[in-house]
Amino acid sequence: MNQLELTELLKKAFAEDIGMGDLTTNAIFPDSKLGKGTYTAKADGIVAGLQIIRTGYTLLDPDAKVTFHKQDGDTVKRGDTIAEVKASVRALLTGERVILNLIQHLGGIATATQEVIILLNDDSISVTDTRKTLPGLRSLQKYAVRSGGGSNHRFRLDDGVMIKDNHIKAAGSITKAVERVRAEIGHMVKIEVETESKHQVQEAIKAGVDVIMLDNRTPDEVKELTAIIPDNIIVEVSGGITPDTINGYKDCGADVISLGWLTHSVKALDISFNLK
Repeated sequence: MNQLELTELLKKAFAEDIGMGDLTTNAIFPDSKLGKGTYTAKADGIVAGLQIIRTGYTLLDPDAKVTFHKQDGDTVKRGDTIAEVKASVRALLTGERVILNLIQHLGGIATATQEVIILLNDDSISVTDTRKTLPGLRSLQKYAVRSGGGSNHRFRLDDGVMIKDNHIKAAGSITKAVERVRAEIGHMVKIEVETESKHQVQEAIKAGVDVIMLDNRTPDEVKELTAIIPDNIIVEVSGGITPDTINGYKDCGADVISLGWLTHSVKALDISFNLK
C-alpha cells in the first residue's frame, strides 16, 4: 500500500466528510479530551487496509497511538479485536466513519477473494481482479485482492495491451489490431486479446499474442479451447464466473481467472468502532 497515495486519499475523504467541522463532536467535546476506541470484527472474514486506521487518525491527531491485534490478510472471527486507538475524542469520533467505510470495503474484497480461491481449489490457476474498480480507490482495492490471496490484473491502460471486442471491430480483425499494436509498443509490453469464438482463438494464436482471454466460456468450452492453445500463451478466463460456478473451472487448463465483481460488487466486512 503506497503511503503517499493513502495519505492523499484520506485527506480528500476527510475534507469531503468533515467540511467546515464536525458540529456534533466539537460541540460536545470543546477541549482535547483523550479517549480510547476499539475496532472489532462483527463477522468472520479477512481484514485488509488496516494502515488506514493509523494514517487516518494521525492526520487528525498527530499524537494518536494505534495498537494492531490483526494484520492485513489475517482471518478474523466475530468478536475479535482488530485494533485499539488512543487519541483525542474529537479525532476518534470525527474519523470513525471514513476509516470504517474503507476498511470494511477492503475487508469485503479480501474475504471474497479468499472464498473463491478456496472454492476453486486449484493452485495452478491464479484468481485476479480487473479494472472494474471505483475511481480513486483502485490501488487500495487491488491491494485488498492481494491481501485475500489473489493477484492483480492491469493497474492502468498503460500497464499492458488488451485488445477487446470493440478494438477488434474498429480495427477490422484481431490480426490487424495486433499488427498495429506491435508497430507502436516496445518489446517489454505483453499483448492480450479477448476472444469470443474458436475462430478468434485460432487467429490470436496465429498472430502470436502473449495472452488469450476466453470470454464467457463454459468449463467444457475452456477445456476444448485450451487444448489447441500453445503452452507459451497464457490463457485467461473471464465473464460470468461466480462463487457458485467457479469450482467447475478446476483443472480446465486455464492459467488465470479474472473476476470484475471482486472489486465492484462485494459485501463489506462488518466491523464496528466503539469508545471505551
